[in-house]
Amino acid sequence: MNRFAFIGTTAALGSTAGIAPAIEQSSPSAITARKPTSSGAADAFFTDAAMNFIFLIVLGGVYYGVGDAGTVLAMIHEVVDGDAGSAYAALNAYGERAYSAADAAHKAGHRISARSYYLQASNYIFASTYFCDGMGAPDKLVPTWQRSRTALDAAFALFDRPVEHVNIPYEGTTLPGYFIKPDSSPQPRPLFIIANGSDASVLDMWVQGGASAIDRGYNVLIFDGPGQGAALWLQHLHFRPDYERVVTPVVDFALRRPDVDPKRIALQGISQGGYWAPRAMAFEHRIAAGIADGGVYDVGAAWYAPLPPALTRLLDAGKKAAFDHAFLGSLAANPKSMADYTFRSRPFGFDSPFDVFTAVKQYTLAGLVDRITAPMLIADPENEQFFPGQPRELFEKLPGTKKAIVRFTAAEGANHHCEPAAPGLRSLRVFDWLDTTLAQI
Repeated sequence: MNRFAFIGTTAALGSTAGIAPAIEQSSPSAITARKPTSSGAADAFFTDAAMNFIFLIVLGGVYYGVGDAGTVLAMIHEVVDGDAGSAYAALNAYGERAYSAADAAHKAGHRISARSYYLQASNYIFASTYFCDGMGAPDKLVPTWQRSRTALDAAFALFDRPVEHVNIPYEGTTLPGYFIKPDSSPQPRPLFIIANGSDASVLDMWVQGGASAIDRGYNVLIFDGPGQGAALWLQHLHFRPDYERVVTPVVDFALRRPDVDPKRIALQGISQGGYWAPRAMAFEHRIAAGIADGGVYDVGAAWYAPLPPALTRLLDAGKKAAFDHAFLGSLAANPKSMADYTFRSRPFGFDSPFDVFTAVKQYTLAGLVDRITAPMLIADPENEQFFPGQPRELFEKLPGTKKAIVRFTAAEGANHHCEPAAPGLRSLRVFDWLDTTLAQI
């Protein structure tokens, strides 16, 4: 999930009343207390939009038991608005407290309590990774991420359902993943594959579809692709635009398993995965249905929109050295923007900003979207701050009648990119559509 707005972008505004599923179809340490915000918005804990978004995600996870509302609200109270260091400290303090409680509960034989504490620890600690660059401590990012992943693995080991660590063959190496089943039965079941976004965790993917899929009788395959999670931090694999070359090996792997129904494979892409999933489906036609939350037609648009004309001209003229000098110079006086750029660009694997901006031009569905033949659901949240207008654009450009778009609104607390505060409502709508779609195959 894209948790930081790129340099210069702002959130769209608007409001739509009503809570009906508007689907269109064509078939703690000592921390100075923060100052309260003055916007009056129900979902505004901080005036710092990026910080606010992260804490909405942490709070939203309460629905799936990876947090406790009172705990999240207490840590929010300890964070100084816009201060990355205070956010990191608060999230880590509460996360480590939960981790210690988990270890104690596990040692005492309290399996369910230990599992719950480990999930909370993973959630809080992972969220703190988004503040490492902003507080000038990028060296803390990987160890903090690893701590969160270790907590999640400890929780998975205590699940009532089978959780299998898998390694998916991929271009001379493997991609790490988890295959989760409703029970130990070997019977073939529909498979729900979840493609990560640009920066989310495995726990995020569990919250944003994995848990609901298991409850509805699906097998679930969660994996980190190039530039994501363990594939980035431990294997140093970087983003690629041609995501069919990632998803096809994943489908190959899944179809070698007797517990997968080959006719009922669904693929969900979250955040920037809203580009990767439809991109893969333009080539990989063994996928029976897809979900893009939110739909992304052109990743590069979010990168290019904030650039001033002078920088755009340098980029278009191919003047790499001049562009890099001017771009980095423009960020030098704004440490927050520099931290945001560093965080956003790292998974691409380039040191040069010119190379990053050149690379993102390839992340578009132009000329490819007509090749998508399977039914696809596009999530379209109000106040989409990273790819405004793109969910509707992708929906309208999808061919045929086997497509749907669902609107999520501020009135129901489900606005913003990937509906961070309403993962439960999101899953209800997504899986009602998916259950109906796969039943027709």
